[in-house]
Amino acid sequence: KSLAQDIEGFSKGHLRKQSTRVTTVTGRKLIETRSGENFQIADDTEQGGDEACGFVQDLSLDLQVGTIRPFLLLSSQDAAHDIDTLKKCKVTHMLNVAYGVENAFPELFTYKTVTMLDLPETDIISYFPQCFEFINQASHQGGVVLVHCNAGVSRSASVVIGFLIYQEKMSFEEAFRAVKSARPHIQPNPGFMNQLKNYQP
Repeated sequence: KSLAQDIEGFSKGHLRKQSTRVTTVTGRKLIETRSGENFQIADDTEQGGDEACGFVQDLSLDLQVGTIRPFLLLSSQDAAHDIDTLKKCKVTHMLNVAYGVENAFPELFTYKTVTMLDLPETDIISYFPQCFEFINQASHQGGVVLVHCNAGVSRSASVVIGFLIYQEKMSFEEAFRAVKSARPHIQPNPGFMNQLKNYQP
């Protein structure tokens, strides 16, 4: 079953507008929408008239970066694509766990891309080993790694919660509180929450 079939086959009904507008480096515009267990990726057809300026203006940029540990940060794709924010936070490495978001500055940072879908049935635990290896490599090199997805709410938050459980032997509750205190509006989807609660490295 292909990725496209997974996306197309997922329920598109009853979506409450919690959308992230994605503009990839190649200029493709996508909208990722999630409400509870509902998830949708679609091409953005409302591109407005400001394209003549060479960009699509977004008045709701989320540039908040949560500091989980001195070497471990958490954000949305907005912060990951904002060079001033990245410099201010002294980022050296980026772990991109989004779908449809390309790496904006490959010549400036060390990237690892692990494409995940924000679906309850996604086996997020299976992605942990390669994610944690990259985080630890960055830490051992004296670097600062930023973990991001599209909204910085579900996938990237789940990876960081899992990392604290794995690396620091925290309970789920301790790890969740630690990440939520750094980035208050995290909300892993229900499937990820169940997997994290049962995660025993």
